[in-house]
Amino acid sequence: MTPSRPFGRTLCAMVTPFTATGDLDLEKAASHASGLIAEGCEGLVLSGTTGESPTTSDAEKSALVRAVREAVGDGVPVVAGVGTADTRHTAELARAAERAGADGLLVVAPYYSRPPQPAVEAHFRAVADAVGIPLMLYDIPGRTGTRIEPDTLLRLADHPGIVAVKDCAYDLLGSTKVIARTSLAYYSGCEELNLPLYAVGGAGCVSTVANVAPRAVRAVLDAFDNGDTEEAARLNQRLIHLTELMMCSGLPGTVTAKALLDAGPVRPPLQPAPPSSLAPLHAAHAALTAA
Repeated sequence: MTPSRPFGRTLCAMVTPFTATGDLDLEKAASHASGLIAEGCEGLVLSGTTGESPTTSDAEKSALVRAVREAVGDGVPVVAGVGTADTRHTAELARAAERAGADGLLVVAPYYSRPPQPAVEAHFRAVADAVGIPLMLYDIPGRTGTRIEPDTLLRLADHPGIVAVKDCAYDLLGSTKVIARTSLAYYSGCEELNLPLYAVGGAGCVSTVANVAPRAVRAVLDAFDNGDTEEAARLNQRLIHLTELMMCSGLPGTVTAKALLDAGPVRPPLQPAPPSSLAPLHAAHAALTAA
């Protein structure tokens, strides 16, 4: 079966550009968004982990959606991150993102309070009921402390407003179980699992690396779709060095992505990449994009 792809296939978890003084840079955000689409991304995810959502205000999140929506036009899926630890606040952000022009919402499991699974389920249903656009649930227990268990996802799949999952749970068996039994579109949120999850029925990826190498990220899935699994594996292997430096070097992907981009500083508590990491990052990026 061809998987459902409600937000496209190759999505970029877009950085949020700031000015040198740390203010939101909407002009640069619009330019970066347009460039990503021109380079092969099919959709954009704003105000997620890579977009520094914990340190942007509600007003900034809405302004970012409006600016990107205007820049890329109506045909490009724009998914807005609205997840918080507070169900009421999350619903408010969801409604604001819908008004600003988002096509969908990225909603993370409630963090810190570590609610039990019935409360996690009730949280997502409440947010989905508050809006008229679909939700992508964000399962990233390493950051939230709370898993969206496969059995919970099986129940949530019956809600017409819940259509996708951004999967950062590192549980390929659990993900395959949900893919096999529901119509939920599974997007890999872990760069090293983009191809494996796609191979078992995933819908695509939400990629941080795509901020700096969108064509290379897309090429892996293109090759797989063309039936050339050997080429998909080869292209995936070409990405590994940059992926490792960006995502597994002890620095957040936001920091390493911004080190390779003209997107301004990160906001505290994040700090810029140390000078010692810059040369390897730039070398790996140059090698990948020149090949």
